[in-house]
Amino acid sequence: MQIFTCPACQAPLYFNNLTCGCGADVAFDPEAQAMVLDADTCAHRADIGCNWVAEDGPYCRSCVMTEVVPDLSLPDNLPLWSNTELAKRWMLANLGRWGWFSRADTGARPHFRLLSEETRTGETQVTMGHDAGEITINISEAGAATLAVRQEQMGELYRTMLGHMRHEIAHFLFERLAAGPSGETEFLPAFRALFGDEREDYAAALQQHYAAPQPADETHITSYATSHPHEDWAETIAHILHLTDLADSAAAAGLSLRDGAALPQRRGMFRRKAGAGAPPDAYAEADTEALLTRAIDLSIAVNHVNRTMDLPDLYPFVLPQGLHDKLTFAHQSVRELPA
Repeated sequence: MQIFTCPACQAPLYFNNLTCGCGADVAFDPEAQAMVLDADTCAHRADIGCNWVAEDGPYCRSCVMTEVVPDLSLPDNLPLWSNTELAKRWMLANLGRWGWFSRADTGARPHFRLLSEETRTGETQVTMGHDAGEITINISEAGAATLAVRQEQMGELYRTMLGHMRHEIAHFLFERLAAGPSGETEFLPAFRALFGDEREDYAAALQQHYAAPQPADETHITSYATSHPHEDWAETIAHILHLTDLADSAAAAGLSLRDGAALPQRRGMFRRKAGAGAPPDAYAEADTEALLTRAIDLSIAVNHVNRTMDLPDLYPFVLPQGLHDKLTFAHQSVRELPA
């Protein structure tokens, strides 16, 4: 994520800032990817801290995609909803760097159902997922205590709300790409050659996965990716979004590695190119190998620093040789909107 600038005093601002230290009220304009002054702001600014500008009505580009909000008769659901919407805005702003959901993008938009397990009638089960453009998110996992329990139960230390957003939007992006003008002739044949035939029975595949889960391997980035081609794609896209944002955020913060620096214990297929430095905009990087090299090198360096505080690694995943083609295809596919 970028670090922004206050239009009034030029001080740095961060993505979720509502005001600057100079006293100026600011709003984020996703079309300009910048903080602005004196804009019509989203109607949810006061209740959930949405700092985006309003577009064609009282709500912003992100909030208008939310069709169902959690039961707000329970006051504990309000901060969970706020945290969930922040993760959604972050994910949408990232994709906006490639033009997704911008004014130039005339394609369909996703719709979100943001539900809580806690309702006025008691606890209810919420299953996250995507179905024909509708994304359901369990906001209960936006709470630190619940998230920690789910991370332990699911064996997913890096299970996060932003991760959920990136995974579920990947399913929607697949539908957009498959329905595009070159979907049948180019995207789907290439997808099936790499990920498998997504038309195979999804419910049966998931049932088999949960009965006998397979570990991540040379061609699947996580265990869940082995369950079905749709989930393989979603996990791969989520990791492309993770790593692109990691590289972009590091550059925004002024973090970089010396050109040509050799990292101890550096392994894998992604090799540093001679003289390759960190670009100012990771989203403009067309070379997947260069992007991933930068992101992984940075993550290894930060992992080393984290260990001085006994903190988890920033990015502990291994990207073996067999993932190269999948990661490249996923990256190249989402960098360009369907015409």
